[in-house]
Amino acid sequence: MDRRSVIKNAGLAGVLAAGVAPAVHAQAAIRWRLSSSFPKALDTIHGAADVFAQNVKVMSGGKFEISVHAAGEITPPFGVVDAVQQGSVEMAHTAPYYFFGKNEAFALGCAIPFGLNSRQMTAWMYEGNGLKLMREFYAKYNMISFPGGNTGAQMGGWYRKEIKTVADIKGLKMRIGGFAGRVLERMGGVPQNIPGGEIYTSLEKGTIDAAEWIGPYDDQKLGFNKVAPFYYYPGWWEGGPQLDFFINQKAYDALSPENKAIVAAAAAVAHTTMQAKYDAKNPAALKELVGKGTKLRAFPDAVMKEAFKQSMAVYEELNEKNPDWKKIYGDYRKFQADQNLWFRFTEATFDKFMQAQKL
Repeated sequence: MDRRSVIKNAGLAGVLAAGVAPAVHAQAAIRWRLSSSFPKALDTIHGAADVFAQNVKVMSGGKFEISVHAAGEITPPFGVVDAVQQGSVEMAHTAPYYFFGKNEAFALGCAIPFGLNSRQMTAWMYEGNGLKLMREFYAKYNMISFPGGNTGAQMGGWYRKEIKTVADIKGLKMRIGGFAGRVLERMGGVPQNIPGGEIYTSLEKGTIDAAEWIGPYDDQKLGFNKVAPFYYYPGWWEGGPQLDFFINQKAYDALSPENKAIVAAAAAVAHTTMQAKYDAKNPAALKELVGKGTKLRAFPDAVMKEAFKQSMAVYEELNEKNPDWKKIYGDYRKFQADQNLWFRFTEATFDKFMQAQKL
């Protein structure tokens, strides 16, 4: 009797009794390390990596485990891309624009001044050419990317003194994330790229005059209201900043199709969960901050217009000198123009009306 007949006629009990092993394809356990650019105390932004890892474990039946390491545990906050590229860790969770010093095109995968909002960014990534274009770019760094969260539009940061005119920006030493420093510099400011966990001390000591992070929930946890009284809005440089999971290309290629699907699904859950948490937690935190004396201020119109003007000038220059930037940015802006036309008749009009109502 051949093997197939034994299995068909005897069933599993008969197979085992006959000493014939069933054809089971057991997958070897996988253990990866993820290096984050964020401290554990920030349960929203760092927490997205935990959500991702937990879902990978559950969906794989415990056979694929990823240990999450906060900033500084394995690599410095801004060292995660080098670590993934070199294969010293399998993956990272970070804000791509932190690495604009390597190539300005990194910023397009996260946020640029006066760029896409969070919904538009997700649409560009999943249904436009965003993911395709950014993955082509990241391949140069031996990485593949997956959207890993979005904070939604951010606040404009904390200031020791009021910003009444464009002249008040001149000489201002400000911690500002990623690419936006290029614009601040053109406006006369002095940008500082400081990891989230080090901002409070710098602001407290007066090493910097202002700092932005994300929004009320995180900013309150970091205590910025204790060392700077003025809280400005909006964060014109971060209308919809996307976080990414970067995975070493060789490590990713070694995964089975099933595990690749698990990675994609877990990343999508983390991506959605992050903004949901921020949208749910920010309102109460903002009320508490104002109750404790925080002085909310809108950026003057003249400051917004000058920032927009200088941003467009930066982009024109980059189109001339950086082919990676030009290729991605052209598609990005075309997508944004269409999105703005659509949102003008729907989201923007609806939101403006509703925000004027008493609920």
